Amino acid sequence: MGMFSQFKDFSLGIVFGLSALGSCLGAGVAGMSAIGAWKKAFSQNRMAPFLMVAFVGAPLTQTIYGMILMNRMAELVGKGNLVLGIGIFSGLAMGISALMQGKAAAVACDALGETGKGFGNYIVVLGIIETVALFVLVFSLGILGKLS
Repeated sequence: MGMFSQFKDFSLGIVFGLSALGSCLGAGVAGMSAIGAWKKAFSQNRMAPFLMVAFVGAPLTQTIYGMILMNRMAELVGKGNLVLGIGIFSGLAMGISALMQGKAAAVACDALGETGKGFGNYIVVLGIIETVALFVLVFSLGILGKLS
């Protein structure tokens, strides 16, 4: 039993908590930008693009990835330190991916609100950032598969 053995269940909370925290922060940043862009459109008596809701919701998927990884880790929680490390670093990577995706989404809200153009381009950028979290999920599941 290593020094961290008493924290074996902590890995489940940390992977989910960090990914959800990033999603919350990312969606919050994007949401504030969408509200600002809508306010500007309304004040100028222009149509406010509802499509910005897609930008605001984009960072939420990292919470789902964290939950998927947490459920798989729950099956291997007795493996100790390695699972704890996977939980910390995978949750952190997914959370930062969500935060950065939210920041990019905030800029996309501003650009779409100003020009009314470029939705497809902005979604592609958000998708590329999303791919980081997907890579983390898939590669972490691969490591966990080797542990079982």
